[in-house]
Amino acid sequence: MKKPNILYFMSDDHASNAISCYNSILSEVFQTPNFDRLANEGCRLNNYCATNSICTPARATIMTGQYGHLNGVKTLADRWNSDTKLNLAQLIKDSGYDTAFFGKWHLQCVPNGFDEYKYLEGSGQQGVYINPTFAEKGSEGIIKHEGYVTEIITDMTLNWLKNKNSDQPFFIMCNHKAPHDRWQYLPKYEHIFDGVEIPEPGSLFEDLSHRSAGSFKFGSTLGPNDHSYNKLSLFDWFNEDNYVTGKIQYEENATDETKTKLTYQKYLKDYLRTVAGIDESVGQIVNYLESIGELDNTVVIYTSDQGMFLGEHSYWDKRWSFEESINTPFLIRYPKEISAGGVNNELLSNLDIAPLLLDYAGAEIPEEMQGKSFRKVLTGEEHGYDAIYFRYWMHLTHHGVPSHYGIKTKEYKLIYYYGKPLGSTGAINVDTPTGWELYNLKNDPLELQNIYNDKNYSNIVEKLKIQLQDIKEKYQDYN
Repeated sequence: MKKPNILYFMSDDHASNAISCYNSILSEVFQTPNFDRLANEGCRLNNYCATNSICTPARATIMTGQYGHLNGVKTLADRWNSDTKLNLAQLIKDSGYDTAFFGKWHLQCVPNGFDEYKYLEGSGQQGVYINPTFAEKGSEGIIKHEGYVTEIITDMTLNWLKNKNSDQPFFIMCNHKAPHDRWQYLPKYEHIFDGVEIPEPGSLFEDLSHRSAGSFKFGSTLGPNDHSYNKLSLFDWFNEDNYVTGKIQYEENATDETKTKLTYQKYLKDYLRTVAGIDESVGQIVNYLESIGELDNTVVIYTSDQGMFLGEHSYWDKRWSFEESINTPFLIRYPKEISAGGVNNELLSNLDIAPLLLDYAGAEIPEEMQGKSFRKVLTGEEHGYDAIYFRYWMHLTHHGVPSHYGIKTKEYKLIYYYGKPLGSTGAINVDTPTGWELYNLKNDPLELQNIYNDKNYSNIVEKLKIQLQDIKEKYQDYN
């Protein structure tokens, strides 16, 4: 039986709420027809989670099937060793695939295992939106490309596909920079929100009194804040001189609430304009595969490195382990196995991507990988996890988010803020208060009521703490 091609799209900081098939409040004003096509002709995952909601560690977990404390990448400042035997690209290549990578790599190393690669360089491998530079296999130095980054990555992917001469199946990673900050968009999307008021999330003005000392008044917010450690607000950022998409217009006596609302509108409109470009990119590449008769022979996946706050809890960025941050979009189309229009609610994580793709490629899954293939979960033959373990290590850096770990089950989430850097690369060497938080995800999906100290949940807390300790031991996290 012929092995399937694998087309893996991954964006940077793409929230599930910004894909219309996820049916968030944003779907009232913003549609993503090409993402939605993958869901309509395949399956949408509702409980796929990032185990460390920050770019570089999430990407290392995807490539290795391991948590950061084992693969060596716990923070943005860590460098992955792509010479490791746990390298998804190399393992698929060794299984008889042509392999290629285009876009944002962000692992501070060369992407070994790919026959061809062109990855964003500059700004710590973040790249820029306009006229980005790339490191390219077989070329010396850094090469500048004129144009808009999403279109450039799309063209690179299409050109490779069109010039592929081998009869071998392909594995290609098309990794977009967008919608990472700062949100520069194509001029053709400038007016798509003219006269449109973006709906506000129910947690935009969260009453923080329910929070533990571990998370209370930490993190960067949309509007002005009185946080003791990090006062970074998106409002201030948007009002820097020469901000890329212009300043917010506001009256001198505007209240903090008004400033937050104005910031939210600008943030969402700029963000969604960049998402529109990715949606178009996915459509172009999928349509090309369809035109040459290869689409149904291809496992097509669209996902992100993690989720993103779009004003929920008045946050932007990610790093926290609230749902908007760890819950990650995942759409998959492969009609030979996956029924059209499926919605899967099983608990899964980015630990499982490498085993899943190796499974499709007919390759052996190394025992050292901590994840498992969920191929049969997608067909309804197996179930996902009882609980997902997550951990954020980069204490306080950039956005003032305290270090923490915890577990998510289908009904509850337990978080422990331990508030220490523990020697993690790039973490801030300042201790912060500890604290526990418990959320009932069924009764309180917006996570606005910490019930850890509610005596009615004391038995639940006890059981979840035992489960947390067991899962830490299972994944060999002893720190």
